[in-house]
Amino acid sequence: MGYKERNNTIVDKSFYFGCEIVLFSRVLKEKREFEIAHQLIKCGTSIGANVREYQRGVSTKDFKNKLGIALKEVDETSFWLDIIEETTIEIPNQLKSKCEELIKLLVTIIKNS
Repeated sequence: MGYKERNNTIVDKSFYFGCEIVLFSRVLKEKREFEIAHQLIKCGTSIGANVREYQRGVSTKDFKNKLGIALKEVDETSFWLDIIEETTIEIPNQLKSKCEELIKLLVTIIKNS
């Protein structure tokens, strides 16, 4: 079966970003960077999970809270990508740019809610 696109930019982008994080964490594990891979996969996939949860928000406050958590998770993901880049291996360029794009999207959505 698989993922069905939602025609919602933040939902779709956060899902595919999480998939890319899973694939990149496999590369880290091959290089025996298990702890970093674990940290990255936790925060990198949590973005999409929280974005998906926001769709079921029961109030504006709940809606903003879920997106705020997603924003914190994408910021943490950016932190781990910076650590990896400085200490371990080169990361795919599109991963960092997609991370920055998610930050901008989430900030915009939260501000306009």
